Amino acid sequence: MNREEGFNLLKKHIKNEKMIAHCLASEAVMRALAERLGEDKEKWGLAGLLHDLDAEIVQGDPILHGLETEKMLQGYGLDNDITEAVKLHNEEASHGQQRSKKFHYALAAGETITGLIFATALVYPDKKLESVKPKSITKRMKEKAFAASVNRETIRECEKIGLSVNEFAEIALNAMKKIAPQLGF
Repeated sequence: MNREEGFNLLKKHIKNEKMIAHCLASEAVMRALAERLGEDKEKWGLAGLLHDLDAEIVQGDPILHGLETEKMLQGYGLDNDITEAVKLHNEEASHGQQRSKKFHYALAAGETITGLIFATALVYPDKKLESVKPKSITKRMKEKAFAASVNRETIRECEKIGLSVNEFAEIALNAMKKIAPQLGF
């Protein structure tokens, strides 16, 4: 599956524009992480793009989220490590299987930090990603009440791929800034 096919599949299953923006942001972050870590940008980008493909089908059910996407992606010829990373980005649905590879940690942390970055942008007067600084994201990491649904421990899994939270936040923010018009920010 190439990127265009992946995007078309996403649009087929996800109608909520904010969820599409989240998936696009996750794709951008994963591509940037792949570049920084010397990994396959296409593979990592597809995982970011498709990781929430089942979001509207499972309607937030944490036991099913990821498992349904894994089923939906069967038959598309994707590498098993993509579907495995997609399934494991939500460990609640993994039935005892835990993240153990760089790809797993990158996807879980990468898709999670997008929510913190979006929330940070929304508190700025212009509500633009361009105004956000990496230091603002790391400061917000410490404020548990801010974007309370964003799991800080999952974001800290960036350390398992050799990145500090500061460097990770900078990579993610810069990746999202590059596609800010597509994200509506």
